[in-house]
Amino acid sequence: MSDQTLTPRDTPLTAGEPAPDFTLVDQDRVEWSLRDQLAKGDVVLCFYPLSFTGICGTEMKCVTSEMQRWQDQGAQIVGISCDSFAVQRAWADQAGYTHPLLSDIHRQVCKAYGLYWPEMNVASRGTVIVTRSDAGDPVVRWAQAREVSKAMDFDEVLTQLA
Repeated sequence: MSDQTLTPRDTPLTAGEPAPDFTLVDQDRVEWSLRDQLAKGDVVLCFYPLSFTGICGTEMKCVTSEMQRWQDQGAQIVGISCDSFAVQRAWADQAGYTHPLLSDIHRQVCKAYGLYWPEMNVASRGTVIVTRSDAGDPVVRWAQAREVSKAMDFDEVLTQLA
C-alpha cells in the first residue's frame, strides 16, 4: 500500500527491536496486514530480490513444500519482494506456490526492515521472525540478512521458532 509512512534504515533490524507494522497486497490483490496476522501467531518474513530467479525460486519452493513444518511451529511464512502483485500471481501459478507472496512495489517495507539492495532497487535477501510484545506490538524475534547468493537455511529458521 502506498499510503504507509515507514522510516527507512541502512542496517537490518535485530532481535528485540520493534518491527515496523505494514499492510501489503498479496498475489491475489488481498490486503495482508502484519498486525492482523500476528494475532494468529509468529510470522516469518522472507525477503527476496526478484521473482522468476534461481535462488528466490528455490527458497519459495521450499517454503511451500515445508508448509506443514511451519504450521507445526505455530507460524506462518510469507515471501516479500518488490515485484508487482501480477508478477507474484504469475510466479505462484507457474511454480505452484501456496503461501502468500507480498508486493512491496513501493519498497517501503524492505527499506524499513533494512533489507534493501539499492544498486538493483529491490529487496535484498533476508529472513525476519516477528512476534508480539507483551503489549501486543510487533517485535523482531530473530533476523538474518544474507548475501543475495545465499539461500535461507530452513532448519535454522525453524530452530529459531522452537
